[in-house]
Amino acid sequence: MILRKEQVLFNPLPAVAIGGPPHSGKSVLAYSLTYALREHKVLHYLLRAAPMDGEGDWFHEGPQELVRILRVKGARSESWLPLLRRDIAHRHLPLLVDMGGLPTLEQETILDECTHAILLTPDEESRREWEDRFARHGLVLLADLRSDLHGENQLEQVEPVLIGTLAGLERGRRAEGPAFEALVARLVRLFRAASTDLRRRHLEQAPAELVVDLDLLARRMKRSADRWYPEDLPQVLAYLPPRKPLALYGRGPNWLYAAVAAHTAPSSFYLFDVRLGWIETPALRIGIPPSGSPLVASVRPLGEVSLVEFSLPDAYLNIDEIETLRVPPPPQKGLILSGRLPHWLWAALARVYDAPWIAVLQPQLHGAVVVRSRRVSPPVGTVVPLPFFPHSP
Repeated sequence: MILRKEQVLFNPLPAVAIGGPPHSGKSVLAYSLTYALREHKVLHYLLRAAPMDGEGDWFHEGPQELVRILRVKGARSESWLPLLRRDIAHRHLPLLVDMGGLPTLEQETILDECTHAILLTPDEESRREWEDRFARHGLVLLADLRSDLHGENQLEQVEPVLIGTLAGLERGRRAEGPAFEALVARLVRLFRAASTDLRRRHLEQAPAELVVDLDLLARRMKRSADRWYPEDLPQVLAYLPPRKPLALYGRGPNWLYAAVAAHTAPSSFYLFDVRLGWIETPALRIGIPPSGSPLVASVRPLGEVSLVEFSLPDAYLNIDEIETLRVPPPPQKGLILSGRLPHWLWAALARVYDAPWIAVLQPQLHGAVVVRSRRVSPPVGTVVPLPFFPHSP
């Protein structure tokens, strides 16, 4: 264990684990923290260390009737653990790591790759359990917080360990109160101190001559980089040269990355992945997925469109497995793509399918964002409504 911890400390970027029992509000806290850090323009990434939870930011932002239908179920194995540990150890940005509520002994080894910890527990018994768990792995405790759904937000102590109460950590809401604000301030200081000039170094390492920083692009477009909207797509694509090699850097939604990747095809498209660094979008193949494929797809006809639903049975996809992947042939009508997938895979899907138009499902928008279109209608940037989802079984 000591050797592993020394290996982690060789990476100067912090990885902060958020731990506590099930239903204590960890995912709500994690989402609230990453949202606040974005507002402070702090480079970081939120990593769900328990993919079986099947939740992402869209789970907290999206209409709940859609979320219930689209929520991913459990992973079929723990084969993703070595990959996850590798990626945390070789992180390219400061990390928030949502540990999930019931880690197995194998899953707990993820903590060997973390540096700091945040406790969020509703009672003394679970607090002792998680405090001991963090101590076993030598993590520096940043905050010891009590989760009280119907209580009051309180800040009791700031140093050396932040102590307080977070109330009302429910789906669809964000954390607030003095303890939360103090925790955000602590993370801002920690992450900024460790990542000085990080953006500049990443951009200098880009593998393409043309490099687009999404934050700078947003400023050029005279808009906020905190959130991109589908109606921004036509202006973004008009600014970028088509069919030219390009490297894209920064936080952005999957549909934005998919649209830019399609715009650059057939030239190389590179993106910065927080787990892998700079990678070139791989080429997918169309065909029948073999048995045991790490990527599963199903096609659902929906009148004049088809919904292609992708899932990762092991909840974690290794880019080295790209040669084994096959995606189903597209019907010759509009395609809506759905799934919890890495950005590099969304980029690859947008380039491989030659459909009349392609859209990426966005539950929080009550529809799917068109990212590629060979027709006048629907144009890129349109949100295709999905009236059928609330009535799905």
